[in-house]
Amino acid sequence: MTDVATPNPNPASRPHTALDRLAERWLDTQVELNPAMRIDLGRPGDQAEYGDYSPAGLEARRAATATTLREVADTPVTDEVDAVTAAELTRTLELDLELLDAGEPLREMNNLATVAHEIRMVFDLMPQETSNDFVEIARRLANVPEAVAGYAATLREGMRRGMTPAVRQVNELATQAADYGRADGMFAGLANSAPDDASPALRTDLAKGAAAAAEAYAGLASFLREELAPVATEQDAVGRDRYALYSRLFLGAAVDLDDSYEWGLAELDRMRREQEAVAAEIAPGRTVAEVADLLDRDPRYRLEGTAALQAWMQERSDAAVNALAGSEFAITPEMRQLECRIAPTQDGGIYYTGPSDDFTRPGRMWWSVPEGVTEFSTWRELTTVYHEGVPGHHLQIATSTAEKATLNAWRRVNWCSGHGEGWALYAESLMDELGFLDEPAYRFGMLDAQRMRAARVVLDLGMHLGKPMPGTGDPWTFERAIEFFTGEVNMDAPSIHFEVTRYFGWPGQAPSYKLGQRIWEDLRAEAARVAGPDFDLAAWHERALRLGTVGLDTLRQQLSR
Repeated sequence: MTDVATPNPNPASRPHTALDRLAERWLDTQVELNPAMRIDLGRPGDQAEYGDYSPAGLEARRAATATTLREVADTPVTDEVDAVTAAELTRTLELDLELLDAGEPLREMNNLATVAHEIRMVFDLMPQETSNDFVEIARRLANVPEAVAGYAATLREGMRRGMTPAVRQVNELATQAADYGRADGMFAGLANSAPDDASPALRTDLAKGAAAAAEAYAGLASFLREELAPVATEQDAVGRDRYALYSRLFLGAAVDLDDSYEWGLAELDRMRREQEAVAAEIAPGRTVAEVADLLDRDPRYRLEGTAALQAWMQERSDAAVNALAGSEFAITPEMRQLECRIAPTQDGGIYYTGPSDDFTRPGRMWWSVPEGVTEFSTWRELTTVYHEGVPGHHLQIATSTAEKATLNAWRRVNWCSGHGEGWALYAESLMDELGFLDEPAYRFGMLDAQRMRAARVVLDLGMHLGKPMPGTGDPWTFERAIEFFTGEVNMDAPSIHFEVTRYFGWPGQAPSYKLGQRIWEDLRAEAARVAGPDFDLAAWHERALRLGTVGLDTLRQQLSR
């Protein structure tokens, strides 16, 4: 193993350039347009304010984006860091203009990442320890109705223009909004979690705010069902042109969609064969599904209760950090802080939220446990801990956050799914390569997750591009997609339904994981080929991560230098 240098050895090593200042002004503008980003970034300012989610807010966003794009073209590039900043600003600004001009925000609808989810999820990151924390929560709760109304107004503008989302996604979001809108739901639970020293007046404000927020989401559910659903399109597939735009958005690269689909088929077959081989090693003569069932019932790989799950996540995460710090990766003391938490929601998702810019709020790994689920299989989820934590998202994002000597503030928070999720999948396979998944059950779990990611490349691209289903040649339908996915993954029926619904409503996002991993692995292989016996994997990792999160075309250009 190679000793890895600590990031930022000289905080004064690079002067701030005109382009750095422009990028940071753009970040300031983004925060002004979407003040909830203050919570995510740990920035000062009103901690309860939402942006304008109405059509007027979209117009303001478009004007600011176009102005900044012109300024980028007029700002000199002074060094290689500036060159990356210019490329990334241009890429992201141009893509946002394309999406806005195509009217995509007017029909944005899926079961995982919409304005409706964003409005709610910001509460997860707000401090919830002191009475003063809950003063800000009460203020934000009171602002939820206006934010939700803005989103509804944007969807109504889409209706007016004849640009509506798929009815399947409308109905799915309506169900989620109704759940958020329960009088005894998550908003009420948040209000009731105020500390014992909260004053009667604060408790009254929290109760009123929770009731108003819940009522707003209940109203959104009614709007979706009664107004939008009757005029929503029955067509799930977005077609090649819209898909290509979203693929570029999520990958930060233009790829051959047909080649990507064929590669997905081959990768799915490879993952299937590798998993079957490990299944035979664990229990000769048993199928993959039978081995999964055996492992689910094996007490060595079972946890009871969310407290045990949280403790296990933290223990495994801490162990990975301790093992990799200073040997395989540069992990500073502030970056070592990674909290594992049970999320306040119950939709089944597992996700990561990054640290604040000053690391006073650490990075966090969240598990949203579905209602009634009390048993967990560690063989399935160890690879998820590495994906969300170290060397996955936490290492990647914390490294960017710590690069204050080199990267401007916008570069440190820039995000591209193909880069970020591709790295996290690469991190899973890297941990296998480094020996952390040598136990067959855990390698079986890693392959299970990788096989699922390959299957959704096939499903997502195949359905939206109108390709025939593999094996049968039939056209894709939702029911056939459920059947296909069920045959490739070890998930319960509700989780499969949630995942397939996601792919139908969020084109190009899910494939960005596996296609991003493909590009990361291709770049590493090319670097190793060029360097020959002198190739230093740890140094290559450090160089790549210290660029921050960039589009994959930009990453390719930089790493090929």
